Amino acid sequence: MPSITANLWFDTQAEEAATLYTSIFPNSRIDHLERYGPGAPLPEGTVMTVAFSLDGTPFVGLNGGPAFAFTEAVSFIIECADQAEVDHYWDALTADGGQESQCAWLKDRFGVSWQVVPRRLMELLGDPDPERAGRAMEAMLLMRKIDIAAVERAADG
Repeated sequence: MPSITANLWFDTQAEEAATLYTSIFPNSRIDHLERYGPGAPLPEGTVMTVAFSLDGTPFVGLNGGPAFAFTEAVSFIIECADQAEVDHYWDALTADGGQESQCAWLKDRFGVSWQVVPRRLMELLGDPDPERAGRAMEAMLLMRKIDIAAVERAADG
């Protein structure tokens, strides 16, 4: 099966973004940098691409200039084991200019969208009791960062 790598188009911040992301996620690293040569669309020596991996998942950041911007149409889901993980990723990705959105969504300071989702939330939303699942959904819809204990209380009525 062919491998799939997410490619993220940045104006000029690909290396900065890769450095941030690899500092947040465990088992992550910057693998390779390529720089623009003479006659390129950005100044010679500017980082063109940065290959990095986040806990084994490959990514490439491309400095392609301001032609394209990120939208919420594409996001990366971080499945979290507990509230401590939710807090860690949420706080790290919203720091220094990131923006909170609703229902576990956020944008980091580069405009990349993430969903920070605790496993427990998905269990509650999929509860076989539709009323319990509905109460969990109602609670989640009022939140930005997910508070697992609050969703559990709401589900329990």
